[in-house]
Amino acid sequence: MEFFDCNVAIGVPMNRTANAWGPPVASACDLMRHMDRAGVRKALVWHVMQRDHHPVIGNEQLARAIRGNDRLLGCWAVLPNHSRELGDLDAFFAAAKRANVRAFRAFPSANRFVLRRNALGELMDRMIRARMPLFIRMDEVSWENLYSLLDEAPDLRVVITNMGMWGSDRYFRPLMESHRHVYIETSSHIVDGGIESFVADYGAERLLFGSGFPDCYMGAMMLALAHAEISEADKRAIASGNMERLLSEVCL
Repeated sequence: MEFFDCNVAIGVPMNRTANAWGPPVASACDLMRHMDRAGVRKALVWHVMQRDHHPVIGNEQLARAIRGNDRLLGCWAVLPNHSRELGDLDAFFAAAKRANVRAFRAFPSANRFVLRRNALGELMDRMIRARMPLFIRMDEVSWENLYSLLDEAPDLRVVITNMGMWGSDRYFRPLMESHRHVYIETSSHIVDGGIESFVADYGAERLLFGSGFPDCYMGAMMLALAHAEISEADKRAIASGNMERLLSEVCL
């Protein structure tokens, strides 16, 4: 299988969780060494400065870090633009395209904003038109907030990450059934038979391989997927095919 990791970070964070797997990965070169060791071909990358310092500064740092690297695609952080921090949105989206950015992230708790359609306004409307996936960490928002957001913006493409390792099926399964543009990332979906159950109920098309690296070991979910009792075609789709398809539909 070829693996495309959709949940990878670089940069040195202000604080690290006590159960983080290993040291932070300061640069793209360091990340590539870990990817080569694990056997990950491509990655969608965000920078910890987007969360810990300022999204605009973090976006700039990420763009410089991955420039010219065809194995690393960018994931920029967004903010409500009422305070004009993102600047002109035409210029923002043009810069994202030049930087090989194919998805956005939101850190509403760390960056102090409300994740609502009326807060993100025109930015969210343009994300929907561009089919730009929005990655949302569930340690940054409540499930109630996510439900409300998707009711307000049912056409928004959302990838749910960092759900917590004790099983979140009762939270995300209603969304899978009511919103066709919701995707689940694997890094913390650590449930016995969880991959098999998901595929049996919803198909493999909306499950994306993600490791949560460097807080989590890159090979852990690779092993879980490799040994899952599903078809080889479904394994390949989850490992990379679904992510390739999702990003190929982005039209910046």
